[in-house]
Amino acid sequence: DTGNGEQLYECPMCSLTCTDIQILEEHVDLHLEEHNFSEGTGMFHCDEDLELAQQLQTEEDERQRSEEEKREREEFKKLQRQYGLDNSGGFKQQFLKNMEREVDRGRMQPFEYHKRKADMMESLASGIDDGKTKTSGVIEALCKYYQNENKDVRRVWLSAGVDHFHSSLGDRGWGCGYRNFQMLLSSLLQNSFYNDCLRDTTLIPSIPKIQSMIEDAWREGFDPHGASHFNNRLHGSKAWIGACEIYSLLTSLRIKCQIIDFHKPTGPMGTHPRLFEWILHYYSADNEGGAKVVCTSKPPIYLQHQGHSRTVVGIEEKKNKSLCLLLFDPGCSSQQMQKLLKQNSDGTGLRLLRKFVGSLKEKQYQIVAVDGVLSLEEKAARCRASQVLTSEKIP
Repeated sequence: DTGNGEQLYECPMCSLTCTDIQILEEHVDLHLEEHNFSEGTGMFHCDEDLELAQQLQTEEDERQRSEEEKREREEFKKLQRQYGLDNSGGFKQQFLKNMEREVDRGRMQPFEYHKRKADMMESLASGIDDGKTKTSGVIEALCKYYQNENKDVRRVWLSAGVDHFHSSLGDRGWGCGYRNFQMLLSSLLQNSFYNDCLRDTTLIPSIPKIQSMIEDAWREGFDPHGASHFNNRLHGSKAWIGACEIYSLLTSLRIKCQIIDFHKPTGPMGTHPRLFEWILHYYSADNEGGAKVVCTSKPPIYLQHQGHSRTVVGIEEKKNKSLCLLLFDPGCSSQQMQKLLKQNSDGTGLRLLRKFVGSLKEKQYQIVAVDGVLSLEEKAARCRASQVLTSEKIP
């Protein structure tokens, strides 16, 4: 009240004094409209910011996804190259390329190049290995050596006779699985028990021929999961093979075998003593006599781990009860293996073959062990089983 009877009204938002209530209401309405407009503008900016943030996040997600896909493609190509699935050719192409390199470096004369090329082409045409990487008679030489060895070997069990095959210019870096199959087959071919199974395979096949034989096994229905990994094709590639392919091939030939999977270490420091014990039992179960040197009729054993495979041809038991495997390695050359044929050997060459428990420390090992012949019905049953499970795990 102004004292002269005039009523005053104060704005609750800015303290402005009005003499008319209607004017004050209009004034307050202006305040509210301004406030609402300001809030609406703020919301408008907020929506814009949110949309921009979402767009930036989408672009970043797409960039990361693109980079991840690129990395995956590069990794896949790397794996394809590593495992010979990059369509860069197979045994023949690598053989010729490596021989050309030898000529360029002056390590091979042109006439030798043409001769070896002709030999290689003949081998591929016949499907028979040329035998140029083969060393025979090592098991027999080992028998003689151990008869006279009196230092630290208490007993030794040796497989049936087996030829050693090493990698050549055509399969260096990827052919170990095929070469180990050749070793195993060389032993089976010397055993009349397997004559019926191997009547169509009387000579050691070449690596391309082995690839075709595995493809034949896949076509019969063996291991469809493994076949799909190779797109059902090995021939003409540098594809690595492993225990499952060896199992499928042997079983397709009606050779009874099994895969044993030592899927984790069973000893200290990442060692696999149960692998050694299994192999000892394999060789000694039917050969419990007291002889120091036991030349068994057992075929050698295919031994696989990540990146390489070898052939087990025997096992030593030392006087201190420790075990030592005897392995044929496709990486050893004929020149190295020839040293083992000398009857007066002092045993130093055995370092090529010996592997103690502490020497095998890969995370996982698989073995393929042959143990007889399958009937046609048993072969069919194993074919069906391989479509579900092909290996037994050792706990």
